[in-house]
Order: sequence, then structure tokens, then C-alpha cells
Amino acid sequence: MDEKVWLTERFEEHRAHLQAVAYRMLGSVSEADDAVQEAWLRLDRADTSGVENLGAWLTTVVARVCLNVLRSREHRREESFEVRMPDPIISPESGIDPEHEALLADSVGLALLVVLETLSPAERLAFVLHDMFAVPFEEIASMTERSPAAARQLASRARRRVQGQAPAPDPDLARQRDVVNAFFAAARDGDFDALVAVLDPDVVLRSDGGVVRASQTVVLNGARTVAEQAVGFGRLSPFARPALINGAAGVVVAADGRPLSVMAFTVAGGKVVAIDVLADPERLRELDLPVL
Repeated sequence: MDEKVWLTERFEEHRAHLQAVAYRMLGSVSEADDAVQEAWLRLDRADTSGVENLGAWLTTVVARVCLNVLRSREHRREESFEVRMPDPIISPESGIDPEHEALLADSVGLALLVVLETLSPAERLAFVLHDMFAVPFEEIASMTERSPAAARQLASRARRRVQGQAPAPDPDLARQRDVVNAFFAAARDGDFDALVAVLDPDVVLRSDGGVVRASQTVVLNGARTVAEQAVGFGRLSPFARPALINGAAGVVVAADGRPLSVMAFTVAGGKVVAIDVLADPERLRELDLPVL
């Protein structure tokens, strides 16, 4: 077999895994694709005759590329309290598209990705690689130019923040949908008490309206505060289409075939603990929406 063909086949065996790593690292589908493509270019140029574990080698390459992207973002980012929602993966309620299954393995909900956005680049790399893909701290240490003990501390700090701000969702999708339906029913009826009842006392609502809808970029905390905002969602009920957002119950709000917002719900303990909304018109236009 031609060496280039052989190398291409080996790379394709690892592509889904590499895309999953990059999506968790970057929260962007397009940037994840770019990182994986860069890994292929480096593989094509490299002498890998001494590489014993090609998958591990490629994972390291993708992780380093992603780390550079995160550091570049950090340098460009001005001090701001604005929310930037990661790219949502939208599927019909009938099930996740096969091409998205690897991206969404291990319940990579939108709320989790939002919290990952708050980590430092090194913390995010350590958490994603170790906690999600079981990469040893010795390898993470070399990528971050730290000792293994320091790499372990990075992951530990990240883990505490994730566990505190992105609780694991209830595994029963049908139960999730019941709670989301109850939320919209209460909003449609203007029933403030029913809204409060379906929300966790410490619920957080995060909305990214982008530049065009800057007034819709907010972070709200607490059941009563979120319920006051959610009463206004009642008018959206006729346009809300059930969907899976990163594998969890959510909705796409669309009118005349045009998406107005994507709403991801995190349901834990039978209550809504987080609502993450993408309402940026520019990014909504770029979404590849399935038929809902």
C-alpha cells in the first residue's frame, strides 16, 4: 500500500476522537475542524517512523494547536462581562445525528462548555485531556510547560469550578423534556409561581445576543429573577420547536423558517438549573439546522 494512503487511513481512524477533543477545547465547530486539519498537515510533514502510539501523538498535536488558539483568544479579549455562547450542536428530538455522536459523548452540554470558557487556557487543557480523555498528567505537563504536580492542580481547580457551575444533567431525556415543557407552559400562561417551582433556587440564565442584540447579552441568577425574565418567553411558545441541544432537551425558536434563538436547558434533580441562550443573529444564520 502507498505510504500516503496508509497514513491517510490511519488518520481517518482517529478523526472523530480528535474532533471531540478540539470541540471540548475550543467550543467552536469550525475552529475544531481547523485544529484537526492542522494536525493532518503536521502528520503529513512529520517523520512518524518512531511513533508507537499514533492516536496519542495526534491528540497531543491537536491539544497544542488548541492551546495556542485559546492563548491567542485571551490576548485579543478585552475586559468584558459579556457572555459568548459556544457553538451549539442541534439535533432533532428523534436522536443525535451519527456525525455528532463523538462530539457529544460524555454529556458535553452547553452549560459545561460555557463554564469551560471561564477557565484559563492551561486549566481547560488539563481538565479536558485528563478528566474527559484520561491523558496522563506527565503528558499534560509537557504541553503546559509545568510539572506533573502543577498540571494536576490545574485540573483540580478546573474540576471544582465545573462541578460547582455545571452540574450533571438528569440522564432521562423524557424527564428533561417534561420539565422544559412545564417551563414553557408556565411562561405561556404567565404563571409566575409555576415558573419559580420548575426552576432551581440557584438557576442561572445566560444569553448571548452578539453585537446586534447586545441588550440580550445578560447573566441572571436565582429563581425569582429568572422567572421574571421568563414570563416574557410566553410569547415565544408558538415558535418554539423541540430539539436536542448538545444532547439535552432544548428548543429552537424559529419564525418563517428563520431561527430567532437557541435555548439549551440543563435539568438536574427535576429542576432547571441552567438556561443558555444563543440569540446572536449573525451566528444563528451560520447554523446548520436539522429539520425539526
